[in-house]
Amino acid sequence: MIVVPLGIASATPTSIRHLPSVALWREGSVFLFDCGENSQMCMLQAGLKRSKIDSIFITHFDVDHYSGLMGLISTLQLQRREKELNLIGPKGIKEFVEWNLGFSGVEISFDLNFVEVNDDIDEMRVLDTDDYYVEARPLKHKKFCLGYRFQEKDKPGKVDAAKAEQYGITVDEQFKSLKAGNNLTLEDGTVIESYEIVGHPRPGDSFAYVTDTEYCPNAVKLAMNTNILYHEATFGNQLADKAKETGHSTAADAARVATEAQTKLLVIGHFSARYTNLHLLLKEAREGFYPTWLAHELRPIFTDPSHERGILEPKVELVDLTKKKPHSGGGNYRGGRPSGGRSGGGRSGGGRPGGHRSGSKNFRPRKSRDGAPSGNRGRYGTSTQDNRGGDRYRQNDGGSYRSNSRGSRDYNNSDRNSRYDDSKPNKSITPRTGYDDFNRF
Repeated sequence: MIVVPLGIASATPTSIRHLPSVALWREGSVFLFDCGENSQMCMLQAGLKRSKIDSIFITHFDVDHYSGLMGLISTLQLQRREKELNLIGPKGIKEFVEWNLGFSGVEISFDLNFVEVNDDIDEMRVLDTDDYYVEARPLKHKKFCLGYRFQEKDKPGKVDAAKAEQYGITVDEQFKSLKAGNNLTLEDGTVIESYEIVGHPRPGDSFAYVTDTEYCPNAVKLAMNTNILYHEATFGNQLADKAKETGHSTAADAARVATEAQTKLLVIGHFSARYTNLHLLLKEAREGFYPTWLAHELRPIFTDPSHERGILEPKVELVDLTKKKPHSGGGNYRGGRPSGGRSGGGRSGGGRPGGHRSGSKNFRPRKSRDGAPSGNRGRYGTSTQDNRGGDRYRQNDGGSYRSNSRGSRDYNNSDRNSRYDDSKPNKSITPRTGYDDFNRF
């Protein structure tokens, strides 16, 4: 199985995060958990074919979790889909889809198999096949919300080729019968037990999708002994009260569920737009459950990397997370550098010949064109008039500012100094990139 996060945002999209959706690839079929806006576009970018979608699971009726559903169904119709599509969700999903199809006048050419879950259930198998089943349980949110567990059924054991050759078993039909758990009778009457050649059955892989919930026992039951648990981490520990107020989880809550469920890997997603550096949430989660990963959109997560790597071919270039961004110059000067000049500061690559070097503290301060004293203007509290008659450095205890003759704002000294008052408590700092050393905060 391959898990591909398509959207990891919470409530609203950002410039770099899409609305909630996670795709599960298994043996050529795709299972979609939630279908936020732009889900089908993200599928294309991840190298997932929309025609391979087998089932769509909607957790609840917050708009961000199903806003891309009707667009996806319309696309499947335009592609002349013929295969049946399973639509699973809370009661009301059938009415919603059929009303929208009728309103837009779309007549689909394929069957929709609706499975609606009532709010009075404790557990329900919403999908059951020979190879896998999907279990749904209610979670703890402000409205009825479902969590899902995708569970493969036990797989046949590994074939002992040497032993099979010893017994003279070479026909494919014989191997198929043994893999199905049937005993085999040879021509001489010898009975071969299935487990002698194939071995004991192996447990299948499992995946749990838990989002929009506070900590609850059902989340632990869904995640019990899973290979991969995708759990929301909308807030950090500092906003635990807000998480409880809105029916969401913190990163620590996700770690608690993973610990109690003894899952192999925790992947956190569904992040609030307030967090610019998700490594802060990762740090909090790893304090409670170390095998935790951040969900990255379009980046696949494998249950069997040796066999699954390379199956999906993304249509966009994925950033190598093991490489850090190159560090640019430390100065703020952004002027161009003529050929033959000294190396200067700034992101654009330098300054004037003979100018200050990148990151250097010993450079000549720029002279003011207005006749004001050079250096730090905050030192001069006396009134100094420029040659246009404007008061640029008037001392004023009221903390106000004046506009000079060119229309720019010049703050006075008292206001400038008040912003650097050491007696005030420091505000928490949010690193601006994923490459900052978050252990310092």
